[in-house]
Amino acid sequence: MQSLQDHFLLAMPSLDDSFFNRSLIYICEHNDQGAMGLVVNIPVNLSLKSLLEQVEMEQSAAINDSVDMEQIVFQGGPIAQERGFVLHSPKEGFNSSLSLNKQLMVTTSKDVLQTLGTFDQPEHYIVALGYSGWEAGQLEQEIIDNAWLTLPASADLIFKEPVHKRWESAAQLLGVDVWQLSSQVGHA
Repeated sequence: MQSLQDHFLLAMPSLDDSFFNRSLIYICEHNDQGAMGLVVNIPVNLSLKSLLEQVEMEQSAAINDSVDMEQIVFQGGPIAQERGFVLHSPKEGFNSSLSLNKQLMVTTSKDVLQTLGTFDQPEHYIVALGYSGWEAGQLEQEIIDNAWLTLPASADLIFKEPVHKRWESAAQLLGVDVWQLSSQVGHA
């Protein structure tokens, strides 16, 4: 199977895992070692302002009053939920960033948090706690088992689509109505 890096995983309606039900996952990394991604459509009961207060983060630049600090934080996945990940539009200068494509980067260092709410922040971003991970071959088997649909990722869907519409909107990009999908899998 080719790499699914920079793709979405769209949970099939039949996936009844309590953590991944109706989830949309952005795949940050996928290789022969396994895969890592962030859920981009399931919020936790925590605002960005509350998160920054909890980690006692002080902004290093002038506060931008036009930034909504009440925006939601996402559950990135069930692994390492104490760790934060910021999926954002390109902006250089953070200690631990990985460029994913021309429109997206992921940063795991705290220095990105110091810019949030200031004029120095990335233009677009979401904050996620934890990540989703698969061992070598595990994700491929889940796809064969009809747990996920895959499609190329869209930064607009992550940053501009309302959270509650992202799962269905991703399915529409495939040209399918998720509610018409069968949980039965066939092999020729």
